[in-house]
Amino acid sequence: MSSIFTKIIQGEIPCYKIYEDDKTFAFLDIAPEAEGHTLVVPKLEVDKVYDLPDADYRAVWATVKKLARHYEQILGERIMIKVVGIDVPHAHVHLLPVNENWAGERELKPTDAEFKATQAKLQLN
Repeated sequence: MSSIFTKIIQGEIPCYKIYEDDKTFAFLDIAPEAEGHTLVVPKLEVDKVYDLPDADYRAVWATVKKLARHYEQILGERIMIKVVGIDVPHAHVHLLPVNENWAGERELKPTDAEFKATQAKLQLN
């Protein structure tokens, strides 16, 4: 059975896509802890980041680096990078824009219009 992230990558479930290349896919988290909270996932479905073949592992981190630098430039905030690996059995990395007002883990509830505005601001392709 495919993970929810595989279904998103395949277009079976809608998302707010930020970036895609041949090995990775990035989209806004639907339960964001900060505006711009993004998930970077490999297109290859494996449970843990460290189970990825080397080329896919490097591709994920190259995308993380590219997006983190892009986000810092656009938002003017540092980007927190988290690998949690327990909520969805598909390797993924969280990118979280943070500033001096960062309150720690919290869940924002953006509207569709707010998600689309963030997507438009951060999208890279």
